[in-house]
Amino acid sequence: MTAGPSLIVAGLFGAIVGSFLNVCIFRLPRGASVVWPASACASCGRALAWFENVPVVSYLVLAGRCRTCRQPISIRYPIVEALTALMFAGAWWYYGPSLLLAARLIFGCALIVLFAIDLEHHLLPNAITLPGIAVGFVFSFVTEPGWFASLIGILLGGGILYATAEAYYRIRGEEGLGMGDVKMLAMVGAFLGWQLTVMTLMLASIAGSVIGGAMIVLQRGGMKTALPFGTFLAVGAALAATVGLPLLNWYIHLW
Repeated sequence: MTAGPSLIVAGLFGAIVGSFLNVCIFRLPRGASVVWPASACASCGRALAWFENVPVVSYLVLAGRCRTCRQPISIRYPIVEALTALMFAGAWWYYGPSLLLAARLIFGCALIVLFAIDLEHHLLPNAITLPGIAVGFVFSFVTEPGWFASLIGILLGGGILYATAEAYYRIRGEEGLGMGDVKMLAMVGAFLGWQLTVMTLMLASIAGSVIGGAMIVLQRGGMKTALPFGTFLAVGAALAATVGLPLLNWYIHLW
């Protein structure tokens, strides 16, 4: 565990990364480049000055509105930047400088982007999930969970959801899960290994059931209301990556 001024540096760097994640969240569903052109107002299209791109601070100074057209700026921007800053600082404190730190931060950034895009668009871009599978597997040769556990995680994670989606389609004659969910859980398997992938799926299913049930009770949806399962997978994977092993050991010891 690493503390001190380096935590502040890690948090500041995380906020900058969070600003880039916002670009990915906005542009990937639209099929646009994430590197060109420069950031612009989503309403009037004016290119933003450097001082309008300072993470979190610019949003607060501008009171959440474009300096030119005065249209509201989504609250998602400062939330993602702040969350990424906290993630970087927390990961630096917990893991210290290591290959596992790099793997967990890349994985965490992917989860943030997938969560936000799926929540808004019900879409899990291949541009994140497919490279994520490869990157997670490569990291497994030099850090946790090891290449064999990673490979099983990829096959099991993708296989479970693919089999579930196929069975649902054959029984009900309609899609219940998209292939994006399949590839996302395979990515989780690549980074976390098969045991934490199973835990991710369990946590995501529990969260989905609770939220879905609450929507029905509150009359905000019905049994066929489309819930973005990728958002629940992201939350489940984040929990599994941080507290999954202690939780798994506790559960095993109960038996």
